[in-house]
Amino acid sequence: MAINIMITGDHSMIREGLKNLLELDGDIKVIAEAENGEDCLDKLKTFRPDVLLLDINMPKMNGLEVLKALKDRKSKVKVLVLTVHNETEYLMKAVDNGYVLKDSESAELKKAIFTIADGETYIQPSLIPALNSKMIQKNEDELKIDALTKREMEVLKEMAVGKFNRDIAKEMKIS
Repeated sequence: MAINIMITGDHSMIREGLKNLLELDGDIKVIAEAENGEDCLDKLKTFRPDVLLLDINMPKMNGLEVLKALKDRKSKVKVLVLTVHNETEYLMKAVDNGYVLKDSESAELKKAIFTIADGETYIQPSLIPALNSKMIQKNEDELKIDALTKREMEVLKEMAVGKFNRDIAKEMKIS
């Protein structure tokens, strides 16, 4: 049985090319296309794809906003982000799903689709070292924050909202 997918991206030629490429072998069927995030969320009310192929850069509502909306709605659709962005900031926001770069081989894209359809996460292998490095840094930063005293945390919170040192000191009655 073919895997049903929906392609979401703002370039019609790219969507058409992806559809033709993915449907070549008959093991993947494109059941819907959307040109932006709002269109995607609207079409997901009607279509039930096994996998949503999602671009990040789109008008009206970008892919990261779509991911957040899907999470807020507790949607069960499996998502594969297909993008040009290899920055870890984007990858970290989509890490619970799948993530493949547009310069990948078609075999890599199909492998990712099948992996996502099976309920597993797929991250393009070339991106994993950067992701691991970012996650290690995040863990180290969390450990540093955990080492702060209660009073230091209070000061840090005041600084985070933009207060000046002299105002914080006056308010907390410290020098």
